Amino acid sequence: MPERVISVPRFNGDSAFIFVKEQVAFGPRVPNSEAHKNAGDYLIHKLKVYGAEVVTQEFDAPSYHGKQLQLRNIIGSYGLEKEKRILLAAHWDTRPFADKDSSNPTGPMDGANDGASGVGVLLEMARLIQGDTSLQVGVDIIFFDGEDWGEPETAQGQRQPPKGWDSWWCMGSQYWSRNKHKPNYAAYYGILLDMVGAKRSQFFREGASLQYAPGIVAKIWNMGARLGYGDYFVKQNAHAITDDHIYVNEWAKIPMVDIVHYQQGIGYFGDYHHSQKDNMDLISKETLEAVGATLLNVIYYEE
Repeated sequence: MPERVISVPRFNGDSAFIFVKEQVAFGPRVPNSEAHKNAGDYLIHKLKVYGAEVVTQEFDAPSYHGKQLQLRNIIGSYGLEKEKRILLAAHWDTRPFADKDSSNPTGPMDGANDGASGVGVLLEMARLIQGDTSLQVGVDIIFFDGEDWGEPETAQGQRQPPKGWDSWWCMGSQYWSRNKHKPNYAAYYGILLDMVGAKRSQFFREGASLQYAPGIVAKIWNMGARLGYGDYFVKQNAHAITDDHIYVNEWAKIPMVDIVHYQQGIGYFGDYHHSQKDNMDLISKETLEAVGATLLNVIYYEE
């Protein structure tokens, strides 16, 4: 039997950068705001333009600050006839205040890296895989809402979320993991992108990813090294964090890896996290391309 010839599309960092910029142009995508609604409509439109079957989940969730949030998970699916599926995810909402900012901790933030970068990578992947019959797996892209309205670091554990919610963070993934968009939905594995666009980013092997999906971690980091992105996909381990992948792993029972920036000497997220520094000046086309090209190769080499 002849060996399968695999042709992987070229990931375009310029295109992904534009997708990030277009999200930021709406303004902070804070739940219950006009910018949030308009950005969600934009994401639905883009997925449909790129040939996905789109499903949305509209739901309400509580916030740490006493607000009732009107949230919307957005799911785009490709290759619906394929039983073996890969789940790709990122959150699309913006934190409502830059509480780590030294000069304006109550002010808004752009969330260019924290939210928009992962979404930008996945939109570019959607653009490239549309209609490609050579892909051997089905792909589901989920944009989780309500990830970023958790309690400030100074108030950790002071107030517990109401019954039915495990954390003030990651509302969209909590909801989806207990209310999947299709009954009995399952995926071979999942990959979460969170803060994947900053200049000189490095992605260490996150602890919960190693616990739940060590083989998938190895697959991704080995592919990154093979493609020449070893400076980004650093083969060093880091501690576990609470992110959307936790609920997909523990509640949805789908092994999911978190690709998230880790900065030596600081830890996860970098010094721009939840601050005014998280704007388009931070975003690197090269970083977006390193992540996107690695993920494209991973899914195209699945059988």
